[in-house]
Amino acid sequence: MKAIKTLSILFLSLITFFACNDDNLNVDNPDGNIVEGGLLDVKNTSINYVVGNPGPYTASMRVYQGAVKTTSIRVAKTFYSGSFVSNTIEEFKTIGISDTNQNSFASFSFTFPEAIQGLIGANGAPLSSNDGDYQIGDYWKFDYYVTTSEGEHLNYASTKATISTRFAGTYKVVESAYWNSGGYQGDWNGDEFVIESIDASIYKHNGLAFWADNTYYFTVDNATGAIQVLGQDLTGADVLLNGSPIMISPGGSYNFESLTPINKATPNDVTGEDTLEFTTGYFRGVGATREFYEKMVKLVD
Repeated sequence: MKAIKTLSILFLSLITFFACNDDNLNVDNPDGNIVEGGLLDVKNTSINYVVGNPGPYTASMRVYQGAVKTTSIRVAKTFYSGSFVSNTIEEFKTIGISDTNQNSFASFSFTFPEAIQGLIGANGAPLSSNDGDYQIGDYWKFDYYVTTSEGEHLNYASTKATISTRFAGTYKVVESAYWNSGGYQGDWNGDEFVIESIDASIYKHNGLAFWADNTYYFTVDNATGAIQVLGQDLTGADVLLNGSPIMISPGGSYNFESLTPINKATPNDVTGEDTLEFTTGYFRGVGATREFYEKMVKLVD
């Protein structure tokens, strides 16, 4: 009898060990009801749709095959903007499942034209084909309907693809230079700055070299990476840095005397550690310019 108890405890321990140490399994099933089968462990519950990059974007999931086998997954899509909810396209994608192993995986991809197709906006017209017309924070929700031999059910976890901008985030300065009236005055390497999304095309640079209370705005050409620092703020007023007119290039009213302007964004699609380079300054007269160059790298988790 003692031997039977010992074997039972060992068996239960093994079950607990494997259940708690499967790093690939993270099934969203808060009520614990798994008897109907066909659970999906969605690996991409959140995707950033980057304005200017139409995709494709990919969402993947693990198909948790039990005694009841998943045979297909129907993907439905709905668009959300603030309190507005669009119509739902019930059959956006269908994923066939032929692998019945417990560790099988599935995925689907979508592009911006595919994401908007068939959806109606708040004005009663189809969603805009220009992604610059959308608000930061708008999103598509992709729901997964799993088909098994026992019918179809909605998976608990879904995927949310949120409209965002590529270059927002916190950055660390890796190269920098401050020139005052033609003389080099030092750097601020290692400092961190927040680049903030204002809308689908405008960013805000918080801080200027040694002065945290200065800000300016810029745009990025997603095709070329060219950064355009803006001479006006969001109200249309001229930007002042430390109380003096901002110097920008190209298109500025004042010439740089010490630095050759570089304003460029370089995306890193492998690690996400995007690089931004800025040259700006402020004008206090010919021979008395304050000029700044910085190269910064996005901090990623």
